[in-house]
Amino acid sequence: MMSKTIVRTYDSVEALANVEEDLLATGIEQEQILVDKTNKQVKVVVPAAAEPEIVEILDRHRPVGQ
Repeated sequence: MMSKTIVRTYDSVEALANVEEDLLATGIEQEQILVDKTNKQVKVVVPAAAEPEIVEILDRHRPVGQ
């Protein structure tokens, strides 16, 4: 099974918290989510098949430069 790392950058720490909360509520394991507050990024490692759903969640929070 192929894994995919999806990265998005946001303009606030609040957005990071909201994204993490949404991902956890969707059933993504905490270990699959890396929140980098310094660079305001969220990285999610998921099976490639789950990518469309994760991208939709991440993009819902208006990432910078997307």
